Amino acid sequence: MNRRGHNFGNGWSDNITRLGAVFADVVRGVGQGGRFFWRILMRSPAAWRRPHLVIEQIHFIGNYSLSIISISGLFVGFVLGLQAHYILSTFGSSQVVGLFTGLALLRELGPVVTALLFAGRAGTSITAEIGLMRAGEQLSAMEMMAVDPVTRVVVPRFWAGVIAMPVLATIFSAIGIIGGYIVCVPLIGIDEGSFWSHMQSGVDVYNDILKGTLKSVVFGFAVTFVALFQGYVSKPTPEGVAHATTRTVVHASLAVLALDFILTAIMFS
Repeated sequence: MNRRGHNFGNGWSDNITRLGAVFADVVRGVGQGGRFFWRILMRSPAAWRRPHLVIEQIHFIGNYSLSIISISGLFVGFVLGLQAHYILSTFGSSQVVGLFTGLALLRELGPVVTALLFAGRAGTSITAEIGLMRAGEQLSAMEMMAVDPVTRVVVPRFWAGVIAMPVLATIFSAIGIIGGYIVCVPLIGIDEGSFWSHMQSGVDVYNDILKGTLKSVVFGFAVTFVALFQGYVSKPTPEGVAHATTRTVVHASLAVLALDFILTAIMFS
């Protein structure tokens, strides 16, 4: 009995120790992230004095993500049109399928799916790029030459991601609406005028379009920051860079879904 009680006490103590270590790591990570974000904000004016750096990163982040965003938006529109017609026809409301498709894409699917694709495509690329610069000691070399790596490397990528994200979300939603039109009007046979007129009368510029755009801006902040932070603090080894890219996808995806719930509750409650 004494031996069992002694083992039980040691096991309980080990669990408390591990829990404390995890909590300490979380607090340390939050503190590092806060300091990193503050450095980005403080270095932003200096980085904007050379706007060509931001423009180059917008091309790299946005243009290279355009193909997957466009193709995904088209197929999401296809599926959304089919599902909307199947559900609404059950209640005899198949004529409002255009409104349903537009609201679903502009409010939710456009910003959220674009952010998830952006995290998987551009986010991992940013993390791997900065992680490899850390592993190759390029960031340390910049510091030795009195060049701030946050100003030169991090800040242009951060603002490029924030700018590119709402543009990509808009393209995703527009192509998704076209995909829903292709399925519903030529294939299923819904009246074209009814498809567009219900969408035009039911979609509000402020409540739907601008709020969806605001969501995509917030998601751009979150995804780009997570990608930059994971790359900047990654271990300077191939395994460290690989783990950092994995953490980018996981953390960014969870952040997008959590922020989507919070923003939806605030905007559309």
